[in-house]
Amino acid sequence: MAVTVAFLNLIIMFSVVSTSKSLSLNYYSKTCPDVECIVAKAVKDATARDKTVPAALLRMHFHDCFVRGCDASVLLNSKGSNKAEKDGPPNVSLHAFYVIDAAKKALEASCPGVVSCADILALAARDAVFLSGGPTWDVPKGRKDGRTSKASETRQLPAPTFNLSQLRQSFSQRGLSGEDLVALSGGHTLGFSHCSSFKNRIHNFNATHDVDPSLNPSFATKLISICPLKNQAKNAGTSMDPSTTTFDNTYYRLILQQKGLFSSDQVLLDNPDTKNLVAKFATSKKAFYDAFAKSMIKMSSINGGQEVRKDCRVIN
Repeated sequence: MAVTVAFLNLIIMFSVVSTSKSLSLNYYSKTCPDVECIVAKAVKDATARDKTVPAALLRMHFHDCFVRGCDASVLLNSKGSNKAEKDGPPNVSLHAFYVIDAAKKALEASCPGVVSCADILALAARDAVFLSGGPTWDVPKGRKDGRTSKASETRQLPAPTFNLSQLRQSFSQRGLSGEDLVALSGGHTLGFSHCSSFKNRIHNFNATHDVDPSLNPSFATKLISICPLKNQAKNAGTSMDPSTTTFDNTYYRLILQQKGLFSSDQVLLDNPDTKNLVAKFATSKKAFYDAFAKSMIKMSSINGGQEVRKDCRVIN
């Protein structure tokens, strides 16, 4: 998630992005009936070789949808003087773009010019969650690919340093509720974080405390050993939760133990509404899975694209 914080131009930008009414579950039933199998195979093959792929694809989809809607703008390469989203600070650690390329190549062989890169990414994120032991859901399809991608707009992504009101604002500007915020934050059950995303909590936290007092002391000590103030190892960091490649509800149990990694994780306890949802999801994996699937459908339906790209990395 983003390292910088800014909400400039959000209102202007989101005037062109809305929850699409044109998506449907059977969008490709006549034009590309095998689309779901083809995408699933690409995700499964890549995951068999690299267990970090599912976390990467889920994060890629989040980061796509939160900037200009789910229009695959995150997949576009920088060109000339235009620095694209994938080269913005929060996105330099995104990876596994090759999985989307592989799915697109197979789809172009099967049904050329039909399936958008945005739909491929939405399907791949769903498959990534399911392959990791998480829920599955029917993905509405029919998104179009965007023609604009700007690194500067990645500052609109919610940052790991955000407080609860900043998170709520970021989500509500995209038509997402407090329950969506808590459910989608559970995506942090997968993956790895570099020190830069949580160092604010373990060094120079504020004028009174060097370490965030809402952080479990033994967990803080562990994080400080991984991310010392000086002589930190290159690419140092830690898994988002101990079951890093398994999609489960451990994330919520850790928050209740004051072992949430990011400030943006721990602040979910700062309000009774969000705290109750954390407790509910920590207790019931089914409640979390149901809410996550529902919120993913909602988030992945924010669309703002115009075309179906032939190559996911470049506009037509």
